[in-house]
Amino acid sequence: MTTRWLPVLVLLIGLLAGCGNGTSTEEAGPTEPDAAWRADVEREVASLNAMRSRLAQTITSEETVDMGTFARVCKPVGQRARALSDSTGWVVQQIADKYRNPANQLDSTGAEAHARFAANPDLTQRWTRVERNGASGWRYYRRITVEPTCLACHGAKETRPDFVKQNYPDDKAYGFEAGDLRGLYAVFIPDSLRAAQAASD
Repeated sequence: MTTRWLPVLVLLIGLLAGCGNGTSTEEAGPTEPDAAWRADVEREVASLNAMRSRLAQTITSEETVDMGTFARVCKPVGQRARALSDSTGWVVQQIADKYRNPANQLDSTGAEAHARFAANPDLTQRWTRVERNGASGWRYYRRITVEPTCLACHGAKETRPDFVKQNYPDDKAYGFEAGDLRGLYAVFIPDSLRAAQAASD
């Protein structure tokens, strides 16, 4: 081979190495999240999960589970997640394989994370580099575990409350048992947000 082809060969090797599996964000970004905002995210999501668990425990076996129960137990968790997104610039979601609201279904990176959590019951949280809607950044996942009282709405299909059957005809969020993986909290922090925060410090 003549030396005039060497630059071309080097370029081809570089391009092939960059193709990989199509998820080059792992190599392109930092190797781990910044410790300060990592702690902030984990603390806020732990607080959100504690709130969900505390509210779920208020459901009693004597009460008739209805829209009032939903408004008291489930709705505040979603409201707090949205408020957290608005106040921080993070994208805070609750996502699931077996979802009730189609807005909470898994995206491609969420599906990969969900599979990891489903395969490893001891896995509580995980950080990973992702690209969402053309933006690269970090995404944090935390396990959501089914509480015994959650079975009032998420247990057997035939025992779901009437308001669930009526309002969610395509409901998939049933058939769980206590301790099952219900879904994940997913928090995306784009690199652009962290860069803007660093510039303002």
